[in-house]
Amino acid sequence: MANQSEPNSIRDLNDAFRRTFAGGRVLLTASVAELPEAERQAIINLVKGFDTFDRDNDPHGEHDFGEIEHDGEHFFWKIDYYVPELTGGSEFPADPTQTTRVMTIMRADEY
Repeated sequence: MANQSEPNSIRDLNDAFRRTFAGGRVLLTASVAELPEAERQAIINLVKGFDTFDRDNDPHGEHDFGEIEHDGEHFFWKIDYYVPELTGGSEFPADPTQTTRVMTIMRADEY
């Protein structure tokens, strides 16, 4: 049985990573990377400031996915959990010594 505090730990680690981009890796899909710098930065700022989690977009309370809108376009961000060597998924996302967080930022139509 999972530890009751595990979702809270995962949520806290995901929030810290999302707000700072420290402690993991951030990937931009080609369509996001090709945007002008000002637009890319605006999208990144929206991701970092995202805090509208609810039962519909965060059913497990881990804050690992979100949707933002910029200039009428919708973008998604998603955090996945990998072993530190990035060779496979981490079975222990609440343990930062056993997990590297990877956030992908993409246009919604790329999902």
